[in-house]
Amino acid sequence: MLEKEKKILAKRIAGEIVLSPDPGKTMRKWREIFGISQSELAEYLGVSSSVISDYEGGRRKSPGASTIRKFVEALLEIDEKRGGNVIRAFSRTLGGDIPTSAILDIREFNIPVTVKDIVNAVKGEIVANPDLIDRKIYGYTIVDSIQAILEMSAEEFLKLYGWTTERALVFTKVTTGRSPMIAIRVQGLKPAMVVLHGVKRLDELAIKIAEKERVPLVVSKAESESELIMGLRKLVGAF
Repeated sequence: MLEKEKKILAKRIAGEIVLSPDPGKTMRKWREIFGISQSELAEYLGVSSSVISDYEGGRRKSPGASTIRKFVEALLEIDEKRGGNVIRAFSRTLGGDIPTSAILDIREFNIPVTVKDIVNAVKGEIVANPDLIDRKIYGYTIVDSIQAILEMSAEEFLKLYGWTTERALVFTKVTTGRSPMIAIRVQGLKPAMVVLHGVKRLDELAIKIAEKERVPLVVSKAESESELIMGLRKLVGAF
């Protein structure tokens, strides 16, 4: 099942761990993306949970090639036994074209950041669900809201999530915020947070939907789209 996608995803995970300045945190990020507990992974690998914890906490030296290979294989095999949801989500990003005019930037974080980090990066104000300020974010997608509404089908909209919904969806050229939040409500898949840029008057319905869906809603005060994009890229370390 999805052998090509598995191989590509395996190389991506392994490459991120090898190149990461903190391999343990990157391993933890991927384990959490797959929704696998430390104990479940440890049992599958035939080691104690403390071994996994030590790697993720940086208390063991950086894992070697053999350890990384076993780690990646375990994630993929466990996901396959569960139905392959993460692998399938990743495969959706490989097939079909997303309208380039709608997507301004899409990236994944090597190490997870928090809602608070995103708020600071976009010069934002959190207007719904401030209690979720420490929620982990694994990536972001910046969308031209006007082009997305005009051009994107329901299937293409789902591709905004990349390989995980635990990301920030950032909408630019927003007037009230109502349309992006209704689109999220209708699609059924919830991002980890939503950022609105260009808001002139925030619609109360947008806030109510965010509160109902338990999605942190942030209004960015960045002066331009360029400033918004550069702020987020600094979190990735890409310019």
